[in-house]
Amino acid sequence: MTTTLTKPRSPVASVDSVPRRISVSQSFANTFTMAYRGLLKIKHNPELLFDVVIQPIIFTVMFTYIFGGAIAGNIESYLPMIIPGILVQTVITGSVVTGTQLREDMDKGVFDRFKSLPIARIAPLSGALLADVVRYVIATTITFVVGFAMGYRPAGGVVGILAAAVLVMVCAFAISWIFALMGVLMNKASTVQGISMLVLFPLTFLSNAFVDPSTMPEWLQKFVSVNPVSHLVTAVRELANDGHFGIHVLWSLVGAAVIVAVFAPLTVRTYMRKT
Repeated sequence: MTTTLTKPRSPVASVDSVPRRISVSQSFANTFTMAYRGLLKIKHNPELLFDVVIQPIIFTVMFTYIFGGAIAGNIESYLPMIIPGILVQTVITGSVVTGTQLREDMDKGVFDRFKSLPIARIAPLSGALLADVVRYVIATTITFVVGFAMGYRPAGGVVGILAAAVLVMVCAFAISWIFALMGVLMNKASTVQGISMLVLFPLTFLSNAFVDPSTMPEWLQKFVSVNPVSHLVTAVRELANDGHFGIHVLWSLVGAAVIVAVFAPLTVRTYMRKT
């Protein structure tokens, strides 16, 4: 009788061969942990806040005093138009930092270590984006404070202002997924920043953020009417100035949801292949 001896399977190998499933609650916990890491980065590098602190002050004062009289006749009449425009511009351009910081962390090998950890794959990305919401809160607060100091008195009241602020931050969080994908795809942080600004500046200035589109050429008015930045600016004006939840608010929320649904999984998939 012949006896065949088989080598017992290693318990470690059997465990490693089974992929570890991360629950939804664990994914949220991992995301908040990574967001806390992002907040610590801001704490130890306060210069990361310079753009969201300085830009709304300079742009609000400069645009209001230079263009207020020419466009609206006086500063007080121009503030209801310019404050929502400056707010959208500041917060959206501030979301570009997400992609540049992500690229810098990947160049340093930080995300290679994250990938080896038993955490949700999306956590390092979503945590970084969630931490940047603090930057959006600061930019929004400073923009409204500067506006109030200059005489801005929105009829929407506290509820309208808070609703407008939340809408802008939700949309900025969604847009930051686009820049996160650019950060994963591109090889240099400077390239991410340069191309992002090259895309954002035409979108923000060729919109209704600073002037009435009716004064523009007809072909440009058509572009402004479909520009997503114009819809967001109009939505913020409806909420802050009138306290009105209109169709532009709905379109902005739908657009934000679509961006996250498309770019979040695409960014995570690309990140897993590239790291």
